[in-house]
Amino acid sequence: MRHHLTVSPVVAGVAAFGLLFAAGAQATMYRYTDENGRLVISNTIPQEATKRGYDILSNNGRVVETVAPAPTAEEIAAREAEKERQKQLEIQQEQDRLLLKRFSHPDQAVRAMHRKIRELEGIIQLKRGNISVISSQLDSEQSRAADMERAGRDIPETTLEKIRRLEAQIRDIEREISAQRQDIGKMKRAYEEDIKRLEEITGETRTLPLEPEEN
Repeated sequence: MRHHLTVSPVVAGVAAFGLLFAAGAQATMYRYTDENGRLVISNTIPQEATKRGYDILSNNGRVVETVAPAPTAEEIAAREAEKERQKQLEIQQEQDRLLLKRFSHPDQAVRAMHRKIRELEGIIQLKRGNISVISSQLDSEQSRAADMERAGRDIPETTLEKIRRLEAQIRDIEREISAQRQDIGKMKRAYEEDIKRLEEITGETRTLPLEPEEN
């Protein structure tokens, strides 16, 4: 046998009112400052007011959360600048770590620089020796061509081509030497920066001259 439970309209109405009351009691309230600087408490908040910051209140009026004002352009710029500063600091720290892995004292970097300079200067000297050999060949060919001209003979095209080729070889080697001179200058500047940085991070001062002694 089934029993039917009948809810009277009055009871139902009271229950519905109770739910509405509970929902209303739990409605979110906001406290904010309006455009005139007045403090306002409301269950809604204008979009403009959110930029100035606001409080979220509980049923009994206590602050349950504070939302900070939106950052100004100056504050955003300052944050970005700080982020960039931190990024550069991390890069510098990694560079310092790698530098200390190569050299523990500024003098070690000075000696390494001197070795590199001597190595590159040695290559330049070899190239100058090549220029000397080619120049001798060129002088010989030009002398032969001059003798032919004095004798009233035509200079063979093969001789003229050889002279042009030897002259081009000398120019090419001279350009290589010039480029290596620039490389030496760049390399020295890079080492000098490393040496200066090593003095800063190790607290040690170099005792060797930056220029290598003449052999």
